[in-house]
Amino acid sequence: MCGIVGVVSERNAVPILMEGLRRLEYRGYDSAGLAVLNADHVLARLRTVGKVKILQDAIDAAPIAGAVGVAHTRWATHGVPTKRNAHPHVSRDGIAIVHNGIIENHDALRTDLAALGYSFTSETDTEVVAHRIHHHLATSADLFEAVRRTVAELQGAYALAVLSERDPDCIVVARVGCPVVIGLGIDENFVASDVAALLPVTRRFMFLEEGDVAEIRRKSIKIVDAAGKSAARIARDSDLAADAVERGQYRHFMLKEIHEQPRAIAQTLEERVAGGKLLDAAFGPSAQRVFKKVKAVHIAACGTSYHAAIVASYLIEQICRIPARVEIASEYRYRNPVVTPDTLFVTISQSGETADTLAALRNAQQAGYLSTLAICNVAESSMVRDSELVLLTRAGPEIGVASTKAFTTQLTALGMLIVALAKHRLLDAEQERALISQLLQLPRLVDETLKLDATIQTLAEAFADKRHALFLGRGPLYAIALEGALKLKEISYIHAEGYAAAELKHGPLALVDEDMPVVAVAPNNELLEKLKSNLQEVRARGGNLFVFADPATGMQSADGVTVIQMPAQVSALQAPIIYTVPLQLLAYHVAVLKGTDVDQPRNLAKSLTVE
Repeated sequence: MCGIVGVVSERNAVPILMEGLRRLEYRGYDSAGLAVLNADHVLARLRTVGKVKILQDAIDAAPIAGAVGVAHTRWATHGVPTKRNAHPHVSRDGIAIVHNGIIENHDALRTDLAALGYSFTSETDTEVVAHRIHHHLATSADLFEAVRRTVAELQGAYALAVLSERDPDCIVVARVGCPVVIGLGIDENFVASDVAALLPVTRRFMFLEEGDVAEIRRKSIKIVDAAGKSAARIARDSDLAADAVERGQYRHFMLKEIHEQPRAIAQTLEERVAGGKLLDAAFGPSAQRVFKKVKAVHIAACGTSYHAAIVASYLIEQICRIPARVEIASEYRYRNPVVTPDTLFVTISQSGETADTLAALRNAQQAGYLSTLAICNVAESSMVRDSELVLLTRAGPEIGVASTKAFTTQLTALGMLIVALAKHRLLDAEQERALISQLLQLPRLVDETLKLDATIQTLAEAFADKRHALFLGRGPLYAIALEGALKLKEISYIHAEGYAAAELKHGPLALVDEDMPVVAVAPNNELLEKLKSNLQEVRARGGNLFVFADPATGMQSADGVTVIQMPAQVSALQAPIIYTVPLQLLAYHVAVLKGTDVDQPRNLAKSLTVE
């Protein structure tokens, strides 16, 4: 993995390939490369370690050109980040391949290929696929057939794009478990792992289904499905703007996306509420039937989305009065859970291609759940297509690796789910209107909270030279403490942990001293006095406290305690979103002070399409 771009055209493909790679940089990667077939149909390849700019510098120093080509940004899975492990990989007779995913049976295939006389120049599973295609090409009618025969032997997840000197006018692509999109042009066509890569050259796309293999030529596209039958895939126009992945006036994408949250949350709510009521149809045509039957909810997610799930579990039980369980998706997929009758299975993912969450969904489909619901930001994703019910978050492209607007729109979507479930059980019309009103206030409340930016920028100076930090919360805000700690560690590389505040006395207090800043979120709720007691335990050990507090709490700054007054009192449904925003800003400003790569932190990728 992580990003694929391909071009079949009459014009020089290299500028298109490079722009596509730049637009995929947000996914995270450690090397980049491209391969093109030049005017003489001879393969030319260039690979570099590091950023796409380094690859561009190499092209500027030694130009290559060709009308048919593939390009890739790699995030290491097999083999360390080196030039020899970078994509594209090649085999004999001018075959080149780029690959997202993991081939699980690569060792067995490698052994077989070595016996056939193939030698290997990399540690990757991808090179095995290149040689296997070459092996089958000797007895196949064309490249398309050779790729089909090869993928029939593969186990694991993959998106492949292949070109060959033997068939120089096409690219062959295939997918299982990883997304592939075909961009449609006039006398030219394109392929990519993400729509965003191709927006400068087309707005019309086809999305391959699981198991599809496709042959892409300038004027034609041929697709066969997993059963080997000819398949037609619907062409759709994307509504993403070509400049959706530009920073504009902001120094970093992350800061831009933090400030986009009022609009993103408004978009999540648009057309889904009317007259103080939630429209069940926003979740799909069968939603009303399903929601009337739900007696329990089971949620699976990873990372930031898992924190959103924890928040939802508290509020589902508090407001809907039905049991709610939360699972880390990578753990769920290897369990054999007991499914109680009429349980709704919910997956949450920004990309809809997160490998562990997608696998959890597919396991759940065989486990006897009432229905499946995907909360996701990508309409064309595998998770959306595989779920009975869907609620799109409509956050727009999120480029920064550290999730911000994707998280708050997930919380907003989960708020709508809570209302949808509760109104079929115990809410009257007036109570429903009250909750809907709280959701509709969120854009304004987030906008007001963003006005704390300058205050938090100053506050960040107290963290820049620290090595550790603790984040504390109670109730649903415990998950926000987890999220705040995750954001700080992701982009500033400061070790940070989130805790339920009462857990301090069960071990973490041993770490507290004047060099360990402790951040707390303090809404004015039934747990406030308990939280205050927990914070006194920190002060008694000499810890420095930084508290984001509801104005009605009466908390004031004092020696060793810095209180940042939040702009407004908020409800239980609103608090997780509103208290997330200052923690995002804190992590951002600390990272800027430390000089880290805010949008592309080390060792991380945006879209995790492998286990």
